[in-house]
Amino acid sequence: MATYLDPMYDLLLKYGVAGDDADRLHVIEIVLFVSLLCLCIILGHLLEENRWMNESITALLLGFCSGVVVLLVSKGQNSHILQFDEELFFIYLLPPIIFNAGFQVKKKQFFRNFIAIMLFGVVGVFISFAIISAGTRYMFTKLGLKKLSMRDYLAIGTIFSATDSVCTLQVLNQDDTPLLYSLVFGEGVVNDATSVVLFRAVQNFNFDAYTALEALQVAGNFLYLFFTSTVFGVLAGLLSAYIIKTLYFGRHSTDREIAIMALMAYLSYLIAELCYLSGILTVFFCGIVMSHYTWHNVTEASRITTRHAFATMSFIAETFIFLYVGMDALDVDKWKMSKTSIGQFFSIFGVLLFLTVLGRAAFVLPLSALSNYCTKSPNTKISPHHQVVIWWAGLMRGAVSIALAFNQFTEGGRTRNSDEATVITTTITVVLFSTIVFGTATKPLICWLLPAHFSSTISEDSDPPSPKDTSVDSEFHVPLLLGLSEADGENNGVSFMINGLPRPSSLTALLGGSTSGIHRAWRQVDDAYMRPLFGGKGFVRQISRPATIPENEALEDSDSQQ
Repeated sequence: MATYLDPMYDLLLKYGVAGDDADRLHVIEIVLFVSLLCLCIILGHLLEENRWMNESITALLLGFCSGVVVLLVSKGQNSHILQFDEELFFIYLLPPIIFNAGFQVKKKQFFRNFIAIMLFGVVGVFISFAIISAGTRYMFTKLGLKKLSMRDYLAIGTIFSATDSVCTLQVLNQDDTPLLYSLVFGEGVVNDATSVVLFRAVQNFNFDAYTALEALQVAGNFLYLFFTSTVFGVLAGLLSAYIIKTLYFGRHSTDREIAIMALMAYLSYLIAELCYLSGILTVFFCGIVMSHYTWHNVTEASRITTRHAFATMSFIAETFIFLYVGMDALDVDKWKMSKTSIGQFFSIFGVLLFLTVLGRAAFVLPLSALSNYCTKSPNTKISPHHQVVIWWAGLMRGAVSIALAFNQFTEGGRTRNSDEATVITTTITVVLFSTIVFGTATKPLICWLLPAHFSSTISEDSDPPSPKDTSVDSEFHVPLLLGLSEADGENNGVSFMINGLPRPSSLTALLGGSTSGIHRAWRQVDDAYMRPLFGGKGFVRQISRPATIPENEALEDSDSQQ
């Protein structure tokens, strides 16, 4: 990890802290940053019941205040304890966040709203990308930024099309607003993956020999990366399930079960990045598959440990990111490099913020109408109140935007000219403003548009057990894509799932049939082929077990045998 050595080292040497050992400085920097992380956790806990604050905003504000202190102590030379590195973000911080999102997601809600999520996360990114790129290309030249290339403007379009799914997840609650959480969360993950893939396509685009055929090739390459990354993540999750089911590490050590799950998930992300695929999509779908198969193959102790261990790693990574972004707002070198006046800077900031709001509204409203038209179930209809909250919550920009901006406009953490420095400082300002302002107002907005009686009504539809739940034996064997109508019965629910639906006569009839028919077809495949091979809920191990079987596991086995 790169660090600002000279200003901090001179400062510590002045007070006799660093001595003559430069390595000691790294330890001191890490100690200071970890102390700030602990302080963020404490403050976040104390502000847990505050309707205006959340841990992301707390970390941003604490990072900003820490940057002010470092800036004052170093006499204006530095505002960082550590320097942001986009490789640090993409290789170490982002994987646990995205994996835990997939691992903890309530799959029924996610896949029930899959069409809407893909419309928002893929089509919506392209609409927002086009509006922001065209708007900045037209306005920035009038505001004096004349050193940016067409590739830079297209990169700006992708940078500000990436929503902040991390902060949004902390603002919403999937138990109180399951439909809203599923839409915003699913769109955020797919949106980030789409933005990163589109960003790489823009970087590799040949602007010197532009042809319509090459534009089609870029679109084809995007689709190839999108689906290939998804398939690779599913295969990685299935492989982990098969290995744990076959070898049964829990006979000797639960530590091996936990280690193999974490390492294989991380390995899938790294291999996807090495193969120039989308590691975000890969590790996300790997997390979904692991929660459906692998998690049910391990011992009860490993289930509890993995649920909390993955959530803890994700939480620390999130806090680290927002803490640093707060510090980066006071980066002296970037502000000195940028030669724009105060009025010019706020004009650029206003243009970017307006285009972000406009680009978001331009696809949320029409795509919601399209999703409602394609959806037959009234439980998955996106109401006008939901549309407003989705539009508002998706206005927040975060660490993905910061990382992409650093990747495009810096070399070794330093900008190359004044216009690029202006884009970096403006990006950081937009991230701070959108997270604090929009993030703070999201909770009151939800309370106003979705009052408690409405939230309690929609939350009565419970999901099947997942690593997010505290209990793993609360329901009977429920498949990955179980529909609402299948979960409503009490005594006759199981027989209805098995015998109550007609068998599709053809592939066309299957694709055009009701969602419950598709769910039933999936369950038949899952029960007949997938679970016997890869395990999962209800799986009965054929080898000998210890004499004492955990209560929850015994209940699962008895339920599956029934």
